[in-house]
Amino acid sequence: MKILIYGINFAPELTGIGKYSGEMCDWLAASGHEVRVISAPPYYPEWRIDSGYSGWNYRREQLRGVNVLRCPLFVPNRPTTVTRLLHLCSFALTSLPAVLSQWCWKPDVIITIEPTFFCVPAALLLSRLTGAKSILHIQDFELDAMLGLGLAKNGRLIAAVCQAVESFFMRRFSTVSSISHSMLVRAGNKTRQSVPLYFFPNWVDTDFIKPGVDASYFRRRWGLLDTAQIILYSGNLGKKQGLELLLQAAKNLSSELDVVFLILGEGAEKQNLIEQAERLELHNVRFEPLQPYQDLPALMALADVHLVIQKKGAADAVLPSKLTTILAAGGYALITAEAETELGYLCEQYPGIAERVEPENLVQFIASLKNMLNAAKTGRPKVNMKARQYALENLRKEAILQNFDDFLMRLTS
Repeated sequence: MKILIYGINFAPELTGIGKYSGEMCDWLAASGHEVRVISAPPYYPEWRIDSGYSGWNYRREQLRGVNVLRCPLFVPNRPTTVTRLLHLCSFALTSLPAVLSQWCWKPDVIITIEPTFFCVPAALLLSRLTGAKSILHIQDFELDAMLGLGLAKNGRLIAAVCQAVESFFMRRFSTVSSISHSMLVRAGNKTRQSVPLYFFPNWVDTDFIKPGVDASYFRRRWGLLDTAQIILYSGNLGKKQGLELLLQAAKNLSSELDVVFLILGEGAEKQNLIEQAERLELHNVRFEPLQPYQDLPALMALADVHLVIQKKGAADAVLPSKLTTILAAGGYALITAEAETELGYLCEQYPGIAERVEPENLVQFIASLKNMLNAAKTGRPKVNMKARQYALENLRKEAILQNFDDFLMRLTS
């Protein structure tokens, strides 16, 4: 089968959408499919194009049997609403000729990854020209995320127009897929139930990410005492995470000399967070870069508490991919999410899988954090087996990708 993947993020990005798109293509190519990718040079989450790549030129490369065409794009140093829109539009424009050039190849399936939705018209045009089946895979409802964070301030009319255009294009796909059940419900509402929906969750390699790994390497490397309790946030340092809450909690716990907050990652808000930590004189907070994938099991084992933090309105639009890794490692997670979100339903349906507090509620957040640290000191099991068991039953990489492969075969038959 000829499969074209079209999206702005791709391997070798270590986190987020690029990681999952890369792993999916690796698996499909290894299963005998002919896979091509149209993407941008890697830039996320640092918001800086990786060394060895250029944001000005087209580039062809082959990664583990997958043919990749990189298209130019604009990457802002400090993303704002306007510069982020320019960033997304630049890729949509430069990738248009690359997409249309695939007419001669005639793919059987075109999988468009959202974000960015700006790529949708080109994907649908190629689908019409070649007769290929078209799939819109939604990792993030970017319009909903924008509205939820209050970035659209030009009134109801513009919002209504954007939503109508979004609905119009979504209804033209053969299938719409997404990573959570609540996101699929939203997709069904947007398409007026006129398009088949497919549940395609993010996955984790449960054979690689597992409990019982020695974390002493990181303690030695970062000079952490064996008695230190580690609170870990690893991932994107962006606006929607609302990590100011983490810094306020660190201020509250600054008298606890054995508690260390580790913040790993890159993102648009990193420098702001560092400056805030300096103003608050937080000696119990450390910033470190993202670690190589091969070190991830040891990093997960290091933490007494894992943090999954988002602002109000963001958790319903996005299901954090970092949680799958935490669950596979049998970690104890503290999540900020509203009860009516996918994360809220998860915590309600599987008691003990994680602790949940309301977003931006500092009092609840600190109280739960202290309870979890105390439990770690007073003999709770080293591994959260409820989290691990959920990952084994629902998030196994091999099972999810094999099901998706079977779905593609049915779609094109």
